[in-house]
Amino acid sequence: MRLIRFTTGGEVHTGALTATGEVVDLTGQGLAADLIEILGSDELRARAAAIVETAPTIGRDSIETVLPVTPGKVLAIGYNYRGHVPPGADPTADDPAFPDVFVKTPNTPVSASTGVVVPAVASEVDYEGEIGLVIARRAHRVPVEEALSHVGGYVILNDVSARDWQRKGSQMTLGKCFDGFLPMSDVVVTRDEIADPQDLLVEVVRDGEVTVSQSTDSMIFPMAFLVHHLSQAMTLEVGDVISTGTPQKLPAAQDAHRHIVAGDEVTVRVTGLGELTTRFIADSDRTNTGVNA
Repeated sequence: MRLIRFTTGGEVHTGALTATGEVVDLTGQGLAADLIEILGSDELRARAAAIVETAPTIGRDSIETVLPVTPGKVLAIGYNYRGHVPPGADPTADDPAFPDVFVKTPNTPVSASTGVVVPAVASEVDYEGEIGLVIARRAHRVPVEEALSHVGGYVILNDVSARDWQRKGSQMTLGKCFDGFLPMSDVVVTRDEIADPQDLLVEVVRDGEVTVSQSTDSMIFPMAFLVHHLSQAMTLEVGDVISTGTPQKLPAAQDAHRHIVAGDEVTVRVTGLGELTTRFIADSDRTNTGVNA
């Protein structure tokens, strides 16, 4: 199932997408549960699926979507895809022993329709296409074989960074946490829709050129391990999001790389999850961003 949240009559409703891309208003059909509650409940998902079968639909173009989830914390993973290596080389040679974990603060997530400001004070803004795991069941020191049962669904993320600000200190926090630096797809794809999350193609298109194309089967730390590992140190609460890392840019794209400027568009697309397009806008247009502060 593909779930969204949208505004109607001044209220936020939960909806589901049909196979043809239209919207069923689950809230309007009497399902008094938020999206995150549906993700975490087999019973609610079954009720939602039954409603979708018979309820009237509305056009997706006629609604305004909002963030599908508002995470209490976003835990992000650096360097989690093996790089491009010459034929015959060992692709695991540079694997780290443990994931490199950082945070994206609550001011960073924004909905798919929101433009991302290129800060006037940052000169090296970059993009990273990633898959996000939405936690739907509280996870505390869970074994790896049970870890994915705590994931309710998947979103697409663009982990925007200001590389120059990452170098201003020993930690990367400021460079990762400018307002709006985590665009999120407006659709959450429930976990049951994806047979194998380690067999998804992640691609990024910038200005019509594919700059990233790599399968999740090349992740160093699979998604189940990430949930397990993170839950050893902190409790993952319902609504939290794990950003699972980005593949490296293709060699030709890396050689020709230039920093993001206002007017650029970047689309992240993932097999089975859809796509997320991020529009980058000038700092002078900041009032139009609707940052989730």
